[in-house]
Amino acid sequence: MAYDTKGINMWKIAASGAILASLILAGCGNQTKKVAGDKLQIVTTIGMITDIVERVGGDRVSVSGLMGPGVDPHLYKASEGDVRRMSDADIIFYGGLHLEGAMGEVLEQMNRRVKAVAVTTDIDESLLLSPKEFKGAHDPHVWFDVTLWMQAVKTVTNTLVQVEPDGKQSFETRSAELLKQFEELHQYVKTQAERVPKEQRVLITAHDAFNYFGRAYGFEVRGLQGISTAAEAGTGDVQSLVDFIVTRRIPAIFVESSVPPRNIEAVQAAVRSRGFDVRIGGELFSDAMGTKGTPEGTYVGMVKHNINIIVRALLGETDLANRSAVKGDN
Repeated sequence: MAYDTKGINMWKIAASGAILASLILAGCGNQTKKVAGDKLQIVTTIGMITDIVERVGGDRVSVSGLMGPGVDPHLYKASEGDVRRMSDADIIFYGGLHLEGAMGEVLEQMNRRVKAVAVTTDIDESLLLSPKEFKGAHDPHVWFDVTLWMQAVKTVTNTLVQVEPDGKQSFETRSAELLKQFEELHQYVKTQAERVPKEQRVLITAHDAFNYFGRAYGFEVRGLQGISTAAEAGTGDVQSLVDFIVTRRIPAIFVESSVPPRNIEAVQAAVRSRGFDVRIGGELFSDAMGTKGTPEGTYVGMVKHNINIIVRALLGETDLANRSAVKGDN
């Protein structure tokens, strides 16, 4: 999958310039906004980060997430209201590794006014994937390896302790509880994955968001689009994927909640025209979580939903998978 870095970089520069101009108009804000006893005002980008900040911070933080259910961070453009919220925050937590597309440069600029922290910054670089089509950059979708996302929890915890030392005991206690849950989640995903015979562990989705998942849990992963959804899938990409599905007799492919389903549906139709029926096994959460207040609106619930849908669909338990997706039975 070719990645059009030239086009994306030009788009990033233009968008960044417009947002930075808004920053100047909005004012630089006050570097020492927090008053003793107040909650830390925190802005986050994707829902997976919002979730861990809320869980570690507890009642000592007030968290405002910029990107809700169904929002694609690769294409997200900050509004004037977003810029104001970031300017008024005590801390901004973001994904980094170019996850936020054009916003990445803006977030780096924000660090001159507000403490802006990429939650991936402390992950050992040797553990990061660097697909050749991504032109030397790293794959940002680290949350699909639960063990890597545990490092993001530690980065958030250390930052909160640094900014508010009085909350150290609370932050570290809550962090330890969350890390224990994540370790249990990691084992759950491994156990579920092992239900599928190794040769059947093939995951095909709308874009290449699941490579860390594949490495951690033993799946061969194919995405129609590249690492970023800003890279369009061409006719050749569709045909190549169709050939792969037909040759390997893949039983199910998957749509994503933050990517329009039309491209995967086109693949399904093309496969059928070749005389093979591939099912759409269900909707996975990739770059965004589910609605707040639902199981999929938490990181743990999202990951459980995904592995359950994948395993059931690949094993032919499609009816059960569809009922579970509707009922939230994870």
